[in-house]
Amino acid sequence: MKDSDRKALIILPVVVVIGVLVAVAGSQGGATVGGFPLFGIGVAAAFLIQWLAFIPAFKAQTEKYYDLTGALTYISITVLLVLLTPGVDARGLLLAAMVVAWAARLGSFLFRRVRKHGKDDRFDEIKPSFVRFLNTWTVQGLWVVLTAAAAWIAITSATRVALDWWALVGVVVWAFGFGIEAVADSQKGRFKADPANKGRFISTGLWSKSRHPNYFGEIVLWIGVLLIAVPVLEGWQWVALLSPVFVAFLLIKGSGIPLLEKKADSKWGGQADYEAYKSSTPVLIPKL
Repeated sequence: MKDSDRKALIILPVVVVIGVLVAVAGSQGGATVGGFPLFGIGVAAAFLIQWLAFIPAFKAQTEKYYDLTGALTYISITVLLVLLTPGVDARGLLLAAMVVAWAARLGSFLFRRVRKHGKDDRFDEIKPSFVRFLNTWTVQGLWVVLTAAAAWIAITSATRVALDWWALVGVVVWAFGFGIEAVADSQKGRFKADPANKGRFISTGLWSKSRHPNYFGEIVLWIGVLLIAVPVLEGWQWVALLSPVFVAFLLIKGSGIPLLEKKADSKWGGQADYEAYKSSTPVLIPKL
């Protein structure tokens, strides 16, 4: 067995255990159905959906539906929690609308991109390995859970608080982040669609202010979601704080910026224009 497979075998149960712990913590003081905590059901469903999708994906050796599956997981579970939570209030509905809107936009964007390019290079070495590919889908389950934790916990919480200034500030922050992410993705999409830009890197629009403005927007919008959830969090439900922290960590230190920076350096490293762009443009937080 390869070292990479051994590491995957170690990581997989750790990821599941983390998911279980989050489910237990986030379910405290939350609604139940048939004696089972709704938030915990949502967590379990997030993992189950990934494992079911993994089966045909591994058989066909394709990652085309990876991002789409993640997006549909956010949407389906969020809607399910709203439908099953008794007396869901305006705050819960607002949070659900935000999660669904974000997942629908980003999921469709990523799906169109992978269909256009035919594949995602990140999966080339992973797909042949059953354990590593399964681990990737399992990690996506945890990704969904931790990212949506603040919204899902607030939706299912037994504590009800009328919309207040926390909600107002949260909506503004979310809208700001959502707008930046959407515009950045649109600008890059148009740039790549122009044959004249083949083999070039984007340094215009929001991309002249940050090398990863879409990631900045995503981190900001999840901070907005947390702000809206804050008034109803109690006790162990404060595990919801992991939501924006996890997103930021994953994008800054995990599978986001490091991989893209390495890929960009391999393509354009040493070119005067790229080195100038890299030295004058912040990695994440846009310059004024």
